[in-house]
Amino acid sequence: MFREVMGLPAHALLVHAAVVFVPLLALVATGYAVLPRFRGRLDWAAGVLAVAAPLAAFFAVRSGEELRDVLIANNYPPEILQMVTEHEGYGELTLWWSSALGALTILLLVVTGPRARRSVPGWLGLLLGVGVVVLAGISVWYVYLTGDTGAEAVWQGVL
Repeated sequence: MFREVMGLPAHALLVHAAVVFVPLLALVATGYAVLPRFRGRLDWAAGVLAVAAPLAAFFAVRSGEELRDVLIANNYPPEILQMVTEHEGYGELTLWWSSALGALTILLLVVTGPRARRSVPGWLGLLLGVGVVVLAGISVWYVYLTGDTGAEAVWQGVL
């Protein structure tokens, strides 16, 4: 399922969704967390991206695993497979961090949204907001590391 799309490696196509959606989630979720005045305008986008970004990362990771299996089956040298392993490790971390960011963003939406219970302490929204900002930074960092190691492998003529 994740191996090819119309003859092209699916990974080369699916990674672009993760490269766009994860940083976009980080940006919108951070905006929602630190700009309470604009929450009414950002809530729907934050909710959609909180689901779409981790899904995009999941599809990128799964398609990357398929591509790695093809490389192994085609007897690529160990030094190339080592670069792929490093890239894959960063991709897995991107998936986990973006999933945590998505979950915390949804929790922040629930706690601070218009239907939130008034009995929720104010410090909880602040704490969740800080968590979202921290996870946003970590997620973007791992998107960068994943993309950088993948681009190095491709553009240095490795793949």
